[in-house]
Amino acid sequence: MKILLTGGTGYIGSHTAVELLNVNHEIVIIDNLCNSQNIVIDKIRDITKKDVKFYEGDVGDELLLNQIFKTEKIDAVIHFAGLKSVGESVVKPLEYYQNNLTSTLSLLLVMKKYGCKNIVFSSSATVYGNPHALPIKEDFPLSATNPYGSTKLMIENFLQDLYISDNSWHIAILRYFNPIGAHYSGLIGDNPKGTPNNLMPYILKVASKEKDKLLVFGDDYETIDGTGVRDYIHVVDLAIGHIKALDYLFNNQGLEIFNLGTGEGYSVLQIINTFMKVNNIDIPYVIEKRRAGDIGACFADVSKAKEKLNWEPTKDLKNMCEDAYNFYKTKQ
Repeated sequence: MKILLTGGTGYIGSHTAVELLNVNHEIVIIDNLCNSQNIVIDKIRDITKKDVKFYEGDVGDELLLNQIFKTEKIDAVIHFAGLKSVGESVVKPLEYYQNNLTSTLSLLLVMKKYGCKNIVFSSSATVYGNPHALPIKEDFPLSATNPYGSTKLMIENFLQDLYISDNSWHIAILRYFNPIGAHYSGLIGDNPKGTPNNLMPYILKVASKEKDKLLVFGDDYETIDGTGVRDYIHVVDLAIGHIKALDYLFNNQGLEIFNLGTGEGYSVLQIINTFMKVNNIDIPYVIEKRRAGDIGACFADVSKAKEKLNWEPTKDLKNMCEDAYNFYKTKQ
């Protein structure tokens, strides 16, 4: 099958591209490179020894989307493209609504036009807001606490309404928890432009002396050590989850929602300490006040994905920290 990956040169998109090629799918990538680099295409080719068709452009560009669908005969879409920083979304809400929502609408309209009714959507655990209980199940109440999360929740609503209007669509919504780590080759990993907004890329900046210290936002949450707790998942495990979701789509009509995480929560300080231990490196940090839009703890119940997708993560926190640092050393 031929799969279109929007935002496919990004962190999760590039790893999913590799796993798709590994199981002999053809892939086409569209990315505007706002937070990635086109060298990633070469890296994907280096890892897989297979070709990748790449279109540089924005998913909101319907003329380009029409060209891609007309030329490439796309069978399914995995929709990664979108701005993704919780903190930045609080500062720039209009930019997040404009970018994430309008581009998705353009994509769905073009998919409908060309009769491509198979889509895997990259959602987020942020749609659960501040959960009333842990671990988080897919049927929990939804309530985003920041504009980024609101865009994910709105897009989920787009997809729900689309399926109600036409139940010949095959839709999988994947609610990610916190991906970290990198491909074992060291060739691709999390490499955002500018100052990182996520924990692991910032740790790596400190490890390499590009930053003098790590900022830890909040130590007064009701958690094991006061710092925020998240469900961290290795990005390769997450990528394989997309392959399983795609397989599920082609064998099951309907709309399904899946949590993708490990089912375990680790605090910011546990991540820092594990990273220092496995990589034998010091990470200086300072405690700052809580960051707007953040919650204290968030980790998944992943039993539905295990049951229906036959998927479960295989890599632990040690692997995540080792592979992340290996990528950072390799790219220097």
